[in-house]
Parts: sequence; C-alpha cells; structure tokens
Amino acid sequence: MADWNPSLYLQYETERSRPAADLLSRVALENVHSVVDLGCGPGNSTALLHQRWPSAVITGIDTSPAMLNEARKALPTCRFIEADICKFQTEQPLELLYANASLQWVPDHYDLFPHLVSLLTHNGVLAVQMPDNWLEPTHVLMREVAYEQGYPDRGRSPLPGVHAYYDILAEAGCEVDIWRTTYYHVMDSHQSIIDWVSSTGLRPWLQDLSENEQHLYLARYHELLQEQYPLQENGKILLAFPRLFIVARRND
Repeated sequence: MADWNPSLYLQYETERSRPAADLLSRVALENVHSVVDLGCGPGNSTALLHQRWPSAVITGIDTSPAMLNEARKALPTCRFIEADICKFQTEQPLELLYANASLQWVPDHYDLFPHLVSLLTHNGVLAVQMPDNWLEPTHVLMREVAYEQGYPDRGRSPLPGVHAYYDILAEAGCEVDIWRTTYYHVMDSHQSIIDWVSSTGLRPWLQDLSENEQHLYLARYHELLQEQYPLQENGKILLAFPRLFIVARRND
C-alpha cells in the first residue's frame, strides 16, 4: 500500500485528536515514566501524551515513514521508530501502551491484545480507541461500490465487539473499562466526507485502481453518499462516527 499522507490526515486534526484526548482523560495514572504510542501517525496523539507527562520517555511507533517524519518534526524530544505493532517488543515492562485509531488495522485481536498486556507492568494500562464504523454508510458504501464495479473486498474486518474484548482482556488478567461514543462531525459537503475517509478507510479500496478507475469509483461513491447523508437546514452534513474505547489495567 502507498504511504500515508500526513497533510491529508491532518486536514481534520481537531476532529481526530478529540477522541485521543477523551481516551487519555480516562487513564488514571500519575507518575508515568515510560509510554509507547502504538500507531502514532503524525504525532497528534503523541503530543497529548507529552503534554500529560513531559518528563516521561515517550516512544511513538508506526509503519509509515511519512507519518514518522511529520511526528519527528513536531516533537523532537520524543522518540519515533518504524515498527510493526504485531511484532512490537520492549526490553522493559511499560506503564502505558496507548493506541489511538491504530489497532483496527492490525489483525488477530484475540492474540494481539493479550500480547500487548504482557508488555505492561503490574497495574500498567493498555488504552485503546478504535473507529467502530464498519456498519456506517461511509464504510458500507465503500464495499457496495467495489461490488458494483467488480473489485475484491479490500476493507478492514469488523471489530470483534464489546463482549469479546471484555473476555479477551479479563482472561489476560485485566480490569476492563469499555465504552462506545458516537461523535457527530459537521461536514461542509459530501466531498468533505470523501476527503475525510480518503486518508484512512478509503485507502485500501483505491490503492490498486488506475486513475480512471479511481475516478469512476469516487463518482459513484459520492452519488451514494448524497443518498445516505441528507443536508441540514444550513446546508451542512452531520457525519456520525462511532468509536470504541478500552482502558485495561493489568492486575494479575
């Protein structure tokens, strides 16, 4: 897959950073010395960690060189490493593993989450936020257009669900706090919705298409978005965006 586009991703930086801040507000840790930001992207979530614990050793990991370059420019005092979350290991147990809008891209959560818990100290915290929008029109229509135009399914899989995550983490020896929030983002147009998802969920669907195929795909996607997202009285659009939050404290 082509590298991520930090500029496009940060076009909605305020909206993307809000759930990151909401997640961090539920992490009840005080004297933190070591934090890893899993899937740090351009550093917008890492900046929140640095503001909360300015003296901590904060490491961001990501697979995108472009995102990491952006993060290094924004936060020169933090450490950033190109690494795969699936294979991530640490020399010393961590007090906080923080993953904002990243683990939905990583497969095999039944194995991944216990592995991440194993990297924590006693009373260490795994804090996770993931978009839970697989059944939202934005993502249903991605699959529908691909089916109409004869393309294979390239989207990510649905999340296992609240009850599954609770069991996975409880069995891994954690006290689990889990909740779901739906944000309603005010969008200027249906094209704005496309701009939003183009930097994230839409990427896998477009990556192997020619320029002409992308044009046809996006034209049809835009048409269907107009059917599913009505205009408000002032001409704006409300984009519902559900997200799943998990704060798991290791207490085994």
